[in-house]
Amino acid sequence: MATTTEDFNRQLEPHRPQLLAHCYRMLGSVHDAEDLVQETYLRAWRARDRYDHARGSLRTWLYRIATNACLNALESRSRRPLPSGTVTESDPLQPFVHGGEVTWLQPIPDALLHLGDPAGSAVDRSSLRLAFVAALQHLSARQRAVLILREVLAFSAAETADVLDTSVASVNSSLQRARARLKEAGVLEDHVPEPSQTEQRTCVERYMKAFEQADIEGLKQLLAHDVLMEMPPMLNWFVGRANYAQFMGWLFAKAGSSWRLDPIAANGQPGFAAYRRGASGAYELHTLQVFAVTAAGISRTTVFQDAEVFAAFGLDTVSAS
Repeated sequence: MATTTEDFNRQLEPHRPQLLAHCYRMLGSVHDAEDLVQETYLRAWRARDRYDHARGSLRTWLYRIATNACLNALESRSRRPLPSGTVTESDPLQPFVHGGEVTWLQPIPDALLHLGDPAGSAVDRSSLRLAFVAALQHLSARQRAVLILREVLAFSAAETADVLDTSVASVNSSLQRARARLKEAGVLEDHVPEPSQTEQRTCVERYMKAFEQADIEGLKQLLAHDVLMEMPPMLNWFVGRANYAQFMGWLFAKAGSSWRLDPIAANGQPGFAAYRRGASGAYELHTLQVFAVTAAGISRTTVFQDAEVFAAFGLDTVSAS
């Protein structure tokens, strides 16, 4: 193992995007994930003289440290769901109901994971989808770790047992329970082929144009029939084109039809930051929206209105007109 900080960092740095993605999947928080990657690097530095090359790869060693740091953190932190996995569906015109003290799942900027760049090529986009990360929140911390290690990172049962300091039988049992829990909740990861990144972005660009024109019929044409919209920190969520159109009609009537939309990318999915023209004439930050796009159209819209999420994406509170 390298003995200088510079050499050590040089060996570890290529693993950072993958470790950040791993900690994010485990915790559902960008800030917490970044903190735990730093903790992983600190622990690795302190234990560098005890690293045994013969026992396993540097990658496995780092995931052992990161996974156990996440498990320790989860002992004192609540799960981070989305509204659709927490409460029953609501009417699209029902008054907003705030989730109170619930800590919601957060999106993660693609830029932090270098998605699309060679440095981030090893990060699996499908395992970052908001719906999948939200599904993980239905599992216990250890089941979550086993599922990610085995099915996302392709660790063997023996390697996973080594990471978690347990038996192969325990790993297999946890994986079976995790799969059953996700199947029961109806939130198993979707392996159906999806449109290319370019096609997804093109669809959302068409949505943005219709949004800026307050064109509800144009928006409806881009939606899957069973599209789902949810809006943490509000508990409200609903399904279907008709409900979606009703809500958008209410939104334009309530918040006006003068908007500025700036594209963003989160969780390997397209999205945008929405700025609404305020009383002063300036465009004020309103929401950050992330989309799941299938061959049938936009199947899920997750709308965030949270200062911590805005900060993670480096969004200005006011956009130039």
